[in-house]
Amino acid sequence: MAVMKVLELMANSKESWEEAVKNAVKTAAKSVKNIRSVYVKDQTANVEGDSITDYRVIVKITFEVEA
Repeated sequence: MAVMKVLELMANSKESWEEAVKNAVKTAAKSVKNIRSVYVKDQTANVEGDSITDYRVIVKITFEVEA
């Protein structure tokens, strides 16, 4: 039986929400092993004038706990 744990993170990107999600997974992978999935809980963006300047996401990363 596998034991899974969920970690909630915030990440950002100047490029896109997709890139922000990739940044979250890449950063989590530095200290968490056995990542199995990522769920995007929320997306927001900062706007200046008529342009988006920063994409932000809140994600839940699921990983398997080693026995």
